[in-house]
Amino acid sequence: TATTNFMGPRVFSIKNSMKINWGTGIVIAFGLFMIFILSFVYKVQTDRKYDNELVTQDYYKAEGAVEHDIEKKNNANALATQVTIKKNEEGILVEFPADFDYSKIQGKVSLYRPSSQKLDFEVSISLTSPHLLIPKSNLAGGLWDISVDWNYDGVDYLNKETIYF
Repeated sequence: TATTNFMGPRVFSIKNSMKINWGTGIVIAFGLFMIFILSFVYKVQTDRKYDNELVTQDYYKAEGAVEHDIEKKNNANALATQVTIKKNEEGILVEFPADFDYSKIQGKVSLYRPSSQKLDFEVSISLTSPHLLIPKSNLAGGLWDISVDWNYDGVDYLNKETIYF
């Protein structure tokens, strides 16, 4: 049926009642965007594939040792011959100063993989020569943060290096 008003004939149909003005369209688009973002956040937080752990397990405990680490780095920088950490075809080679008695060097080499805590590991320093080789079979390709925390004659040293293997 059709009616007439001052603007002319008005026809009722299903097509005219389904129109959406621009304000309603913006509200619907914004609502759909919010649903998408919230569902993505929920998926990332609950799925084990997106593991969101801290870089180190005892982060706050490690943060308290910063002052001691600075002192150890200063000791390492004061050495006449520096510790070198470099990659070669066999793996990662850590070379200690040749003028030190390598049998008295103690400590550990920590290898951190920023992308996955599951790949992190430590190697105790037990030397038969002035260098330590970490074989490439233990290393996945990618970025590694290497920390050499060592002691010689009661003095602590710390050397850090980032290597892409």
